[in-house]
Amino acid sequence: MSSLSASYHGLPAPLSPKVDLLVIAGEHSGDQHAAAMIREARSLSPSLSVAALGGPELAAAGAQLLHDLTSTSVVGFVEVLSNLSFFRRLFNDTLQWIETHRPSAVCFVDYPGFNLRLAKALRSRGISKKGGGSCSTLFYISPQIWAWKPHRRFAMDENLDALAVIFPFEVGCYADTDLSVSFVGHPFVAPTYAPPVSLDPAGPILLLPGSRTQAVKRIFPTLLKAFALLRDPREAVVLYPSESIRTTLTSFSPPPNVQLRPTGSPVSASAVLTSSGTMSMHCALAGIPGAVVYKTSPGTYALGRMLVKTDYIGIANLLLKQPMYPEFIQKRAHPGVLAVELRHCLYDRTRRDKTLADAARLRDILHQPSSGTAANWLLQKLNSGSREY
Repeated sequence: MSSLSASYHGLPAPLSPKVDLLVIAGEHSGDQHAAAMIREARSLSPSLSVAALGGPELAAAGAQLLHDLTSTSVVGFVEVLSNLSFFRRLFNDTLQWIETHRPSAVCFVDYPGFNLRLAKALRSRGISKKGGGSCSTLFYISPQIWAWKPHRRFAMDENLDALAVIFPFEVGCYADTDLSVSFVGHPFVAPTYAPPVSLDPAGPILLLPGSRTQAVKRIFPTLLKAFALLRDPREAVVLYPSESIRTTLTSFSPPPNVQLRPTGSPVSASAVLTSSGTMSMHCALAGIPGAVVYKTSPGTYALGRMLVKTDYIGIANLLLKQPMYPEFIQKRAHPGVLAVELRHCLYDRTRRDKTLADAARLRDILHQPSSGTAANWLLQKLNSGSREY
């Protein structure tokens, strides 16, 4: 039995006799974004009953956590295939749970491989409104159809009632469909959002290998070697999103001048080496000079090269259409090269000023529209159903 299968014991019944909303978020970032949306929605509508397949952030926001999906997230084609039986069982159990307990709506949060298949199954079984049933199917945070699998938009149109996107250009990606698409602003630029990182030119260096075990195992040793080669007196800080990731990090025996801290601990940093995930956006918006480092399995990388059609993998770079954070992928992610890059980040004033200017441009691009937040969008879609919230 795989470690994922061993950690899974089925889905419990809902605590409430009637579930207004089921949220499904399979990544740490999705858990965080969904939690912010649910927290605001429940402040506006305290009676809202929410269950979730997500993580600790959704649980803290008041959702009944049916399964910690973030603890079993994997990345890459090869990794998913090796855990296929686990995901098949979880998929079938989730579908059965929805069919049995009939939430008024399901809100899928990113995680398209799992979520889009589930939306299709709900329509095929006549459970969702698109299939003639009563359950609304909503999607928050679009799959990156602008990078790969653009044809997904037609299946989304067929199986979903509405989509909320966090990048303004994504609305146009669905222009040739009838799907209702709304730009709701990026959660990281919301007025109430407290960023986990900030810029301090005299602060420590951030090393951010990611939130998924396989990625951390490949990236973290390279980051440690780069930091050691830098030979700078300041410390490094590594943020981890879960205890399982902390365990993975400690298995590499980081030296005393490399501190491990939970992601919720605010850090002021001078420079960063980061994977291409959510934390890279935090650092970019904070104006911390840095670079993107990415490594995956050879098979996943080879397939990705064939399928992904973008100039950059870092979302800040994509939004700005230029490399705010230089990208070092696979063999280019060499410790010696990264050490030189860190030195530029720390001691090149021109580099720091440009990063701050890029950060200001990013905030302008991502600001929330006057039409409302993700929570406003969610409640509006729920209100269009059979009850008022």
